[in-house]
Amino acid sequence: MKEAGFKIVSLEIQVSQEESINAAIQAKADATSVSSLSGHAKILVEGLKAKCVEAGLTHVGLYHGAQLIIGDMRWEDQDRLFKEMRVDRVYPHNAIPEQAIADLKANLK
Repeated sequence: MKEAGFKIVSLEIQVSQEESINAAIQAKADATSVSSLSGHAKILVEGLKAKCVEAGLTHVGLYHGAQLIIGDMRWEDQDRLFKEMRVDRVYPHNAIPEQAIADLKANLK
């Protein structure tokens, strides 16, 4: 993402939704991303879009990917689950960074 020209603010691991929102406000972010390697993305993401809207971040896109769910759930079902939580773009564990970069550029136009 940095090589593609995006400013990245890394919050490391296990940050609260409030920390993520505060960082987005401070950075004047156009998008946020949650990358989950533990399979706990549902817990991390549930209600995040509503909190973003409450904080005035209605324009901020939510992009999430990697190992999102613990257990055996088809990718199509994972995608639908996160889109129901108002995540704009959802990526499987084997997604290539170029796809997220292309999506982000297209959405920011």
